[in-house]
Formats: sequence, C-alpha cells, structure tokens
Amino acid sequence: MNFINQYLIETKDIIDLLDKDQIIKTIALIIKMRAKRGRLFIIGVGGGAGHASHAVNDFRKICGIEAYTPTDNVSELTARINDDDWETSYVNWLKVSNLNQNDLILVLSVGGGHLKKKISPNIVRSLELAKKVDAKICGIVGRDGGYTAKVADACVIIPSMNNNNVTPHTEGFQSVIWHLIVSHPDLQKYKMKWESVK
Repeated sequence: MNFINQYLIETKDIIDLLDKDQIIKTIALIIKMRAKRGRLFIIGVGGGAGHASHAVNDFRKICGIEAYTPTDNVSELTARINDDDWETSYVNWLKVSNLNQNDLILVLSVGGGHLKKKISPNIVRSLELAKKVDAKICGIVGRDGGYTAKVADACVIIPSMNNNNVTPHTEGFQSVIWHLIVSHPDLQKYKMKWESVK
C-alpha cells in the first residue's frame, strides 16, 4: 500500500508541474504542420515504440493527420537493423519517406537520445536529419530530455519525482499528453466513438 500511495502522490505532483506552455506550443506546431499538408512522424523505442503506433492511429483517425511510425513495419525495421545498424534504422527510413520542411517529428522517449551514453542513437540521428531538412521537432520525454530537449521546437519534459519511477511516469504521461493533444478542439476533426454514443 505504501508504494501505491507514493506512486499516486508522485503522479498528482507531476500533473501540477507539467509545463503547459510546451503543450500549447506542440499543439500550435501540429496545427501549422497540418495546414501545410505536412506529415507527422512519431518515433520511439521500447514503450515509446508501442505508444508511437497507438498515437499514429489517434492522429490519423481523430485529427485527420497523415501520420506514420517506422516501427509499424517490422519487416523493414528488422531488415534495416540487420543490414545497416540500429543507429541508422530510423533515419534511413525517414530518408526514404522524404522527410521535409513541411513535416514534424514527435519523439516519445524516456531519455530523449544521447550518443555518448548510447541511449537511443536512432532517435538522435533522426533528429539530426530533421534539423538538416528544417522539419519541426516536438517531444514528450523524461528527466532532462536528452538530445530531444536540446533541439526540439517544443518539448514536454515529464518532471522526475522519484528516480526509481522515471520510466513508468514518463511513459504513462506520454499517453496522457498525446491523448490531450488529439482531443484538443483545435486539432480534433472527427468524433470519437464513445463520446458520440448516447
């Protein structure tokens, strides 16, 4: 019971500390991207990859945004990892997708990428390409946000309340925040099923 109480107290504290201005900036950037008929590329690793697949569905179905993630095609992903390497697996996928200045990358990552620490180098390489082609970058990341926070146009950093719970809180709040974004009245284009059932 002590762990449960502590975890939920930390969750409430995170809500109070979230940088709402960064959420607003993220929404504004996505609105501009959609107006330019740009595409949304969502990238993550591990839990972030699972979130990316779910978020792609929501942005497409609820917001009418053309959205993709490299982890939805396991054949191409594993071929790139096997034939090239992990570090370039996402960036080479983005090159084939012709990432350009009208597009936006949304990063869902606990660490945000760090080359020296060998944390999600595939995310770092993807963001280097985004900077090169002038695509916008947003992130929902944990702790200090790593490379994503340094280069992003908007980045929501999930505050760390307890070093033992950085990953579960970050990944939990990634889902909360992207659901907030797709539900925002300035982005939501189509009604959701259960909200439309009487």
